[in-house]
Amino acid sequence: MKGAPRRRFDGLAAETFAQLFAAVAEEMGATLRRSAFSVNVKERRDYSCALFDRRGQLVAQAAHLPVHLGSAPLSVRAVLERFGPTGLERGDAVLLNDPFAGGTHLPDLTLVHPVFLGNAAEPEFFVASRAHHADVGGPHPGSMGPAADVHGEGLRIPPVKWVRAGVVQTELTQLLLANVRGPDEREGDLLAQWAAGRLGVRRLEELAREHGARVLAERAADQLEWSAREARRMLEHWPRGSYTVEAELEPGSAVLRATLHFAGPKLKVDLSSSDDQLPTPLNCPRAVTLSALLYVLRLFTSPRVPTNEGLLAPVQLVTRPGSVLDARYPAAVAAGNVETSQRLVDLLLAGFAAADPGRVPAESAGTMSNLGFGVARADGSAATYYETLGGGAGAGPHGPGAHGVQTHMTNTRNTPIEAFEREYPVRVLALGLRERGGELSGGAGARAGGEGIAKELMFLAPGRLGWLATRQARGPAGRGGGGEGRAGALRVARGPAPFGQPLGGSAAVEVHAGDRVRIESPGGGGHGDVRAR
Repeated sequence: MKGAPRRRFDGLAAETFAQLFAAVAEEMGATLRRSAFSVNVKERRDYSCALFDRRGQLVAQAAHLPVHLGSAPLSVRAVLERFGPTGLERGDAVLLNDPFAGGTHLPDLTLVHPVFLGNAAEPEFFVASRAHHADVGGPHPGSMGPAADVHGEGLRIPPVKWVRAGVVQTELTQLLLANVRGPDEREGDLLAQWAAGRLGVRRLEELAREHGARVLAERAADQLEWSAREARRMLEHWPRGSYTVEAELEPGSAVLRATLHFAGPKLKVDLSSSDDQLPTPLNCPRAVTLSALLYVLRLFTSPRVPTNEGLLAPVQLVTRPGSVLDARYPAAVAAGNVETSQRLVDLLLAGFAAADPGRVPAESAGTMSNLGFGVARADGSAATYYETLGGGAGAGPHGPGAHGVQTHMTNTRNTPIEAFEREYPVRVLALGLRERGGELSGGAGARAGGEGIAKELMFLAPGRLGWLATRQARGPAGRGGGGEGRAGALRVARGPAPFGQPLGGSAAVEVHAGDRVRIESPGGGGHGDVRAR
């Protein structure tokens, strides 16, 4: 109301509700994990949960995957654009994965639930879960193989009501399951997402009954205000000026370019001069690009500040539609979510380092080393598998890089060997930090980069293998005089034959019983002159 006094920010209440809102998302995640069927969700924890205000702004999240969470607001807004606030009702759940309508890549199925408080006619909040499903169709088991366009990557789902007023739409479920491998597992994971969303709705309803719907909305606004204020404060500590950096995804591939304009409490990030989108899966929808920017801002903001969309308030992001960082239909995008997002983080950090080199670490592995395969179990059922491998973290001004960890845009765990071998006719022959010929994979320096991972598998049944990765030709760069980490590689050995040459960054190969596969992930870059070590 015009002329009404501005509500005073209550720091203690904001802190309290930051914990309450985050706890809702964390409990959603626990429900999803405990209810899921697939190894990818219940063991690797490749999922994320968050809650949003009535406009679709990210208010709070669990400590899940940055690439999921920073992009999720565009999914909620796609739901609002499709149905409007009056086109949703209590008990609805909207399913989507379309990269050109708020999604990231096709295996990430997002389920959005509106939250009606009291007698409200429109949703006051939304809760959402996003889980990476181990297969969503397409020619490659795992739906993460090489493709020229999005139609070669699997089933594309615009925002649709999978659940209407609490009733699952059976025909839609049948359509979905008819187009994926391992339909029982896919259905189980999707039902687990539904359970997680219903719990999130219930928890917000309980909070509203305890504190009042108006107070809940005000405290959600406090979260955004708090984070925006702290982001402005953080930016004021960077030198003013413009800094331009660029990086190739791989030698001879697309070039990513960024210009960062630091202007006190404001920042403009211009990515519009990056190369055009590619006929490969390395393209990023704008949602993924936005998530990388949010993640980088979070790195430099106080850990006490809640992670939400307020961090983006003082930042202007400029992209060019049709470029590799703002891909348009029908671009393939499977690796943009998992690979290009990692390289964009490296690029943005290089821009911050150009402004103040003493505060930024060397590059980390820069790839999720995506491995997927499809095999037939002894009972004839189809099994699909997907995993990402950690690598070496980049060393920084205060210490060496960590070994064998998931870095930056991913936050998943490894699959326990016992769970893996119980589910699939594949044996893990070796798993450990990377060592070959006595040469370390982490870059040298006053503080060394972390070591990558080496994993060797043997197939006990024939199958088809898919591989997507970057950092296969050149390793992560050091900083401040530190050395480069070693590049990654995937090699196949046919039976007892020795391992062949690396397959590069994108491959789909047939494997037979007795074949072995060895994956080596990159080491992190070193920091500082090695002579000062």
